[in-house]
Amino acid sequence: MTAGATPGRPRPVSDDRDTRGFWAAAREGRLVIRVCGSCHQVLHMPRAYCHRCGTWSEEWREVSGRGTLYSWTTVEHQVHPAFPVPYTVVLVDLDDLPGTRLVGHLEGAPHLEPNQPMEAWFEQLEGGTVLPQWRPVG
Repeated sequence: MTAGATPGRPRPVSDDRDTRGFWAAAREGRLVIRVCGSCHQVLHMPRAYCHRCGTWSEEWREVSGRGTLYSWTTVEHQVHPAFPVPYTVVLVDLDDLPGTRLVGHLEGAPHLEPNQPMEAWFEQLEGGTVLPQWRPVG
């Protein structure tokens, strides 16, 4: 990187055993959550072993991409050059799997309300990375 250049956005590791299904689905415009293949317990954050039934069986379940705003914070102190401030980090509770929450990023400091309906969208980054993000419905 040359002097004065802005570094690119950090990217997730998308090829590890536990999360590659999530990132592969995102590249297809789908949102999936890992569940136990035996008892259907949600395995989020993704992991191979089910703590409920003890199996190593897992599958990816597609969800609707609808949720409700659980919590948020607006960042006003820049911590990375690729993220100009202000920006808002949201935590969204999935409608299909209550208690399963995903994080997203909104530019600026939008007016948000507790339990506000949210919808997923897919942000295309350079290099083929696709990030599921959230925005208020409407």
